[in-house]
This record gives sequence, structure tokens and C-alpha cells, in this order.
Amino acid sequence: MTENSTPLSPAQRRSLRAAAHHLNPVVSISQKGLTPSVLAEIDRCLKAHELIKLRLYGIERENREALFTEICTALGCAEVQHIGNLLVLWRENPKDLAAELALAPRRKAAPATKKQAAARSEARNRKPR
Repeated sequence: MTENSTPLSPAQRRSLRAAAHHLNPVVSISQKGLTPSVLAEIDRCLKAHELIKLRLYGIERENREALFTEICTALGCAEVQHIGNLLVLWRENPKDLAAELALAPRRKAAPATKKQAAARSEARNRKPR
């Protein structure tokens, strides 16, 4: 995915920041900068988790914002937060509808009428003989 995703609304950004608060950084970027292997690792983490935190080591302040933008452009993810040496990224994973339906819990059908609901309730509350 190379295109940049749509920008997040302030409410979405706020909820993602709250969700990312307890996360530990999963990728570290240091001396060699943003190599293809680091980009591939960030991509794998985004596929697995959607919301990730990165830690930067030894990268100057003025270069951090450019690095953040470069990552988001290359991987099609959204910038959630940039505080000091921590970056938070988010990319929604496409969901497989068939798999989602297979994993969805089965629900009991609601009773068609009030009489049927009352009869079921009465049957549940009867004392065994």
C-alpha cells in the first residue's frame, strides 16, 4: 500500500492516542535510519496490530518529523502522535468478512411475540419436580 490514507478526525486521533498509551514500542529506529528491513518490520507490525508505537534513538529533532512523514507515505498509515522519541502509527487492516462472520458469536433468536417470551420465561422459572 503506497497511497496515503485519509487523515484522522480529532476524535479518532484522541481515541487512538488513548489506546496506544499502554503500548510498548515494537520497532526501534537508530543509527542506520529507515532501511528497507525496518520499513518491512513496521509493515508487519501494522498488519498484526493496526496500532503501533516506534522508538527513535539518536535521530535529531528536525529529522524526526520528516522520518514520520516518510514512514506514513511509504506504508499508507496515519500519524497518530509524535512525542519526543516516540511515534504512534495506525493503519486499518482490511477485514475478511467471511472470517469475521465465522467467528461471530451465535445469538438466540428473539421471541416473535410477548406470549412466546412469557412462556419461555415461565418455563425457565419452573421448579423441577
